[in-house]
Amino acid sequence: MKIVILGAGKMGSFFADVLSFDHEVALYDVDPHRLRFAFNTLRMTRPEEIGEFAPDLVINAATVKYTIEAFEAVLPYLPAHAILSDIASVKTGLPEFYARAGHPFVSTHPMFGPTFANLSDLSTQHVIIITEGDHLGKIFFKDIYQRLRLNIFEYSFREHDETIAYSLSIPFTSTLVFASIMKHQDAPGTTFKKHMDIARGLLSEDDYLLTEILFNPNTPQQVRQIQEQLSALLDIVEQKDSTRMKEYLTRVRKNIE
Repeated sequence: MKIVILGAGKMGSFFADVLSFDHEVALYDVDPHRLRFAFNTLRMTRPEEIGEFAPDLVINAATVKYTIEAFEAVLPYLPAHAILSDIASVKTGLPEFYARAGHPFVSTHPMFGPTFANLSDLSTQHVIIITEGDHLGKIFFKDIYQRLRLNIFEYSFREHDETIAYSLSIPFTSTLVFASIMKHQDAPGTTFKKHMDIARGLLSEDDYLLTEILFNPNTPQQVRQIQEQLSALLDIVEQKDSTRMKEYLTRVRKNIE
């Protein structure tokens, strides 16, 4: 299969590495410097080159802010049979774009990133495949993700957004609150250092990505739950209520079992 990957960032390069030994892969990026270390792939910087390549599949690995813009830039150069695909963690606007694009599509969301995941062993990581996508496209990605030993889940666009609000918005919000009250520690404990590592990793992400995930319509409900639990915990601490604290810790332990 002839595959073009839009965006030579970490995830784009990762997919190029994964696919280049079994398929004819081209990596496209408007910045030629990002293509310097591309291995076993064609390198492209102009959309006209994509037209000459005539891909069967387009994998959009551009940053979430530019996902639709990247599609629109290359759409005039694609053959009619080309399948469009994205790996975006935020699907805002994508269902509407695919509806008018006139191409088969498949949308997936690898629930891992280069910041924290061990890309050499993804057996503990997860991926979502959107059910509304093209049947053959879904089969293609399912095969890739199975070979990577990822745990595969199939959700609709709506179910995906609800899941992201829970699985990303809660840790993102908690980490941002933690980081917002930080001050320098000369002798930080192990738990503090682990939290700081997570905070630094999170804040190294693109601001637009963080914003879009937190602006998910389902996020406010999750944030309110954090507020409620903080209020409950604060009351227990202020009252120095050992009985309620034990009950609280028991309930929390059950949550993470």
